[in-house]
Amino acid sequence: MTKSASPDQPDQRVELLEEQLQLRKHLVELGRVLIETKVETTPHVVEALLKEEEIKVERVPVGEFVEEVPPIREENGVLIIPVLEERLVVQTRLMLKEELRVSKTVSEELVRRTIPLRAEHATVTRLEEPDLRFPIIMEDEDQ
Repeated sequence: MTKSASPDQPDQRVELLEEQLQLRKHLVELGRVLIETKVETTPHVVEALLKEEEIKVERVPVGEFVEEVPPIREENGVLIIPVLEERLVVQTRLMLKEELRVSKTVSEELVRRTIPLRAEHATVTRLEEPDLRFPIIMEDEDQ
């Protein structure tokens, strides 16, 4: 047989409970270390092939009259640049006053030099062993 709630009886209520987890974190110091760095300089031999070019300019007097400007030319690896001036005769004519002869000498030399190179080394030393039975707790600043 079912019972129906009578209008005289108040409603019965069941309260529901809920657990909530609140998570917090904190820093625990487990020990300390000392880090030292040392710069060490050691000599190293380096080689390089150096190229040197030497330019020699030789002035060669010519003293000839010409009808037109001679071109710049090269003969046997020597660059020849004509140098002109006008001379007053009965008429103006071009005279090849001189030529500049420009030659190039190339030499190579293997050089060896000792140069210092630096390298940095780090040493890490633990200052104290942590006692994990009693940790040092530091509150996190962003809580």
